[in-house]
Amino acid sequence: MAVIDLPQANGTNGAHADPRRILLISIPRTASNLLLKILNIPKQPNLLTSPKGGYFFYPAFLENAAAGLQFEKPGDQWTKEEKNKAQESFQKCLDSLEEWSTKANDENQVMFSKEHAYWMFSPAALQEHNTGVHDEEFFKSFRVNTPEKYSETKTYSASNQTIFSDEYLQSWKMAFIIRHPALAWPSMYRAMLKLHAVGMIDEDGVKGSSFTHMTMKWTRMLYDWCLEQPDAPVAPPVIDAHDLIHHPEVVLQLCDQLGLDKNVVQFEWKDKNEPKKSLQWATHNPDATAEEVKFHQTGASFMLSTLEESTGIVKDKAPETIDIEAELVKWKEEFGEEVGLLVYQAVKSSMPDYEYLTARRLTV
Repeated sequence: MAVIDLPQANGTNGAHADPRRILLISIPRTASNLLLKILNIPKQPNLLTSPKGGYFFYPAFLENAAAGLQFEKPGDQWTKEEKNKAQESFQKCLDSLEEWSTKANDENQVMFSKEHAYWMFSPAALQEHNTGVHDEEFFKSFRVNTPEKYSETKTYSASNQTIFSDEYLQSWKMAFIIRHPALAWPSMYRAMLKLHAVGMIDEDGVKGSSFTHMTMKWTRMLYDWCLEQPDAPVAPPVIDAHDLIHHPEVVLQLCDQLGLDKNVVQFEWKDKNEPKKSLQWATHNPDATAEEVKFHQTGASFMLSTLEESTGIVKDKAPETIDIEAELVKWKEEFGEEVGLLVYQAVKSSMPDYEYLTARRLTV
């Protein structure tokens, strides 16, 4: 891949900056790890990423949950200490991402990261989502300090409810992966149940972690923010997991838009000697204790089980047609009446955003 000049700090935008820094926006259970496997991210020339392929803000999600910080709690019930703790956890994640990004720049490489959309949004955004009330002071409590090399000024447009300034988001070339909610949401709940079964999260955490993620609101907000940026010639690329599985050649278009090397793309992988990604996730931190390594490896193995056991794309994970009403009957039987209905309601409420995004996806 040709070396790409760094974009200037001003005048670029998240959807259309030169792809010196690539940010893939995902949602749990959308086949995003499959996408990274097909793109063969570790073998992409002149590309740098973490052993997880990103997920720099995952530690903040864990830390805030471990500290008992309930993001759904009304803003006026947060103590100053709670706000500071959440902001500090976000800041540590941003600082780690910037260390990697600086390394990429020093080595003349492209920085790549994958992040779940919700992890980058302010807790104040969830409050506004639940109440319809915008509390600017509450938003300010969680914003991170970004390096001035991206911009000395920091603005926050109305559509930007993340912890970052507009200028910082503009320094990334964004892409998105989505999946039909009737496939993603029940899969997410099953994964949370597995984590609960081994003691990684409590019963409240199963519902809390699941249903705060069961929305495409955050993905659409970031997508629409990209469209609002000045001098935007094209929309950011969107990949639907259904196309990824049934028409994987769609990733070649994604490579064209992101400046990735199509020659290393793979649709099969048969190397049984390759270290499991879940083990890489768990051991990349040299300061982690044996207990922490085991904790993270267990969680990662649940999330990556299908991919790690495969030698190629598993098509039965993406049925051609989905009848949501028929699925409701199955969810009630699998999860119980209450949770089955909650999953159904989350799916139905997510469909407008999903249909909006999938109508704008890359197609073969």
